[in-house]
Amino acid sequence: MILGRVVGEVWATQRHPGLHQWKLLIVQPHLWYDPPFEVGHLIAVDPVGAGVGEDVLVCMGDAARRILVAEAERGGPTPNLPVDAAVMAIVDHVELSEAALRDRPLRFLGKTPSFAVPR
Repeated sequence: MILGRVVGEVWATQRHPGLHQWKLLIVQPHLWYDPPFEVGHLIAVDPVGAGVGEDVLVCMGDAARRILVAEAERGGPTPNLPVDAAVMAIVDHVELSEAALRDRPLRFLGKTPSFAVPR
């Protein structure tokens, strides 16, 4: 899972028919756990209704497709889509212990979010 902030939407008039009911969001990760490469943003299908400025949890790969299967079982669009990232939750609050910030510092991409600044 990736913790990030929604920074925009992707608008595509021509796209797979199964994607017409979902927004495509641009998510800027706050951090990655040992990624093979660094990127500034990713595109995620949004079955939960997140908006710009909200922190979200994004799952990748098979987990993203499983979320779409669950939505299809509730009457949503087809799960057979070439999707690699999906928003699985809108985050209300993040709390990190001072020990976590001190003993095993996190490497943030871009600006350090407010929840990671020691008080």
